[in-house]
Amino acid sequence: CLADQGYQGIVKIHQLSQTPHKKPPKSKLSPLQKEENRKLASKRIMIEHVYRHLKIFRILSERYRNIIKRFCLRFNLIAAIYNYELCCK
Repeated sequence: CLADQGYQGIVKIHQLSQTPHKKPPKSKLSPLQKEENRKLASKRIMIEHVYRHLKIFRILSERYRNIIKRFCLRFNLIAAIYNYELCCK
């Protein structure tokens, strides 16, 4: 699970999660911590791009106001469209 700095406590719930190092008050991050943050950010950006593409569909970017049973089907269809676009590029 890759998370941003807003999810600092997620490690207690999900041990395999990764969050960036937070700068301690009145001090700096070490060069190693900065490098780890950069590597984590480069992994997260790919996921953020997928979210951006999926949110083009209004059904995923706004409140869902339809029958809940159909949401899963519709989400899978949108994901299939996105995957099809990826493989055809």
